[in-house]
Amino acid sequence: MMLGSFDELEVVGAISDGTEVAAAVNTYRPQVVLMDIRMPGMDGLSATEALRRRPDAPEVIVLTTFDTHEHVRRAMRVGASGFLLKHEPPRDIALAVCRAAAGEPMFTSSVLRQVMELAGAETTDPERERARVALRRLSPGERDVARLIGIGHTNQEIASELRVSTATVKAYVTRIFTKLELTNRTQVAILVHDAG
Repeated sequence: MMLGSFDELEVVGAISDGTEVAAAVNTYRPQVVLMDIRMPGMDGLSATEALRRRPDAPEVIVLTTFDTHEHVRRAMRVGASGFLLKHEPPRDIALAVCRAAAGEPMFTSSVLRQVMELAGAETTDPERERARVALRRLSPGERDVARLIGIGHTNQEIASELRVSTATVKAYVTRIFTKLELTNRTQVAILVHDAG
């Protein structure tokens, strides 16, 4: 009811069991899925992980009352493009859906603070080395784009900083996703931060 009141959004379906996510996505073909963490059958983070492995996967925003460090970290690692709390104003949730559809990450302010803390925390040496090895697969230009994604720059900001066109940045981002087998900018940012 809440999302249906915004003209820019069309709600195509609603389910309550995590095991129904894949079938619902096949049926309704949404651009964005709002995913609760606690659901019967399969939890929302496991459903997100399965969904984001698909080549045609929609963006996923985790919408929940639970914002523990572990939930936030796991949501980002499995490919969620946003993490919002259910008490956010309806307009902010609608805006997040629109931004996710445009490929932009969206986090509620308290979760964004957690993301920054997680990014600043020391990673274990094996994790750091894994991330560094992955980034070495990128060309110097791709690494520059990944670094700027890691500090939260938009495509337009990256284009301005590197003095290239936005289309060139989009091409770099696509190659980064392909080479690193990632699905969104949040995963790139985590990898960059893990690499130190």
